[in-house]
Amino acid sequence: MSRTSSNLTIVIKLGTSSICDEETSLPLLSNLSLLVETIVKLRNLGHKVILVTSGAIGVGLRRLEMNKKPKKLAAIQAIAAVGQGRLMRMYDDLFSQLNQPIAQILLTRHDLSDRTQYLNAVNTFTELLSMGVVPVVNENDTVSVSEIKFGDNDTLSAITAGMVNADYLFLMTDVDCLYTDNPRTNPNAKPVEVVEDVGELRNQVSSPGSSLGTGGMFTKLVAADLATAAGVTTIISRGSSPQNILSIVKHLSTDNPPSSSAPLHTRFLAKDNPMVDRKWWILHGLHTAGTIYIDEGAVRAITKVGLKSSLFAAGIVKVMGSFVVHQAVSLVIERPKKDDGGEIELVAIGKGLVNYSSTEISRIKGCKSTEIEEKLGYADSECVIHRDNLAITLKNFEDS
Repeated sequence: MSRTSSNLTIVIKLGTSSICDEETSLPLLSNLSLLVETIVKLRNLGHKVILVTSGAIGVGLRRLEMNKKPKKLAAIQAIAAVGQGRLMRMYDDLFSQLNQPIAQILLTRHDLSDRTQYLNAVNTFTELLSMGVVPVVNENDTVSVSEIKFGDNDTLSAITAGMVNADYLFLMTDVDCLYTDNPRTNPNAKPVEVVEDVGELRNQVSSPGSSLGTGGMFTKLVAADLATAAGVTTIISRGSSPQNILSIVKHLSTDNPPSSSAPLHTRFLAKDNPMVDRKWWILHGLHTAGTIYIDEGAVRAITKVGLKSSLFAAGIVKVMGSFVVHQAVSLVIERPKKDDGGEIELVAIGKGLVNYSSTEISRIKGCKSTEIEEKLGYADSECVIHRDNLAITLKNFEDS
């Protein structure tokens, strides 16, 4: 069955290379005008649209007549502050020509790390879309530091798509789709049109990158992995031809469409069993503050279908990092590599919100729940991570 052809929620991510000329940093007005026209046409068809944009630093560089981005963080943040206002003014001028209101939303991962703030952001998106407004989203580069940055706007767009339960996420880039190799240097590179498993694909493709953007094809694979886990079909398409979005949406909304009826693109299929909102937020919305190493018994207990237990101190082997109560930590297990002479590898299990600090967990690791009070002098919880606060990513421990 195809999706309904109306009332879709669509997130479009536009990279710096689609906004600014790589050599001069001048805005690509013809390209941006096409994008704005496309978004307004989607709105007129009844769809809700969110634009995730890069470009603040690129526009700021042009305004300050600087040839390249500096390395100093404070300087980059200052340039972003100069560029962000001009970037929004440019979008507002273009959208105003077609009487389409827009709204600016600046986010950092810190804004989403608190559950209340996360829900407030979701509610703001919902209200803006219900008002017929196009939210224009960017990372708040002026205040972001490495610990709270999304890393790139591909990741930000995937998180945004998950927050609003989008139907489609379009990642606009400088090629039509993913290829098995760099099509600019390898004439035998084949297009990858449909992807069911991002993990299997990740090591098989490569693509050219641009000088101004921080993305690249690897970050788009990461974004596709995040978005499809939330049930969002993700599409890579050429940024210089934003009008292709209309044809692709029509193509995907038609039962049994001919394969030739849409422009070349790569489509990542949404997962049939997407993560529920809270666990997706834990996994992708929160900064990872540390790591807890667990044993095989604990892995089986928290991953086994029908059981999915909480994580107890008895199954914890060691703790890495410094974190406090209610922060998010990753869960891993150390195990010998298969057929590799006993070398040790780390297997990622998932992520969860802890009931005890790193110092407390170091003291109670390996202990029974009944021994926690004796070790600490108190027992705030019988488990270290409750099953409702566990987001498991490992599919099959025995086969991993």
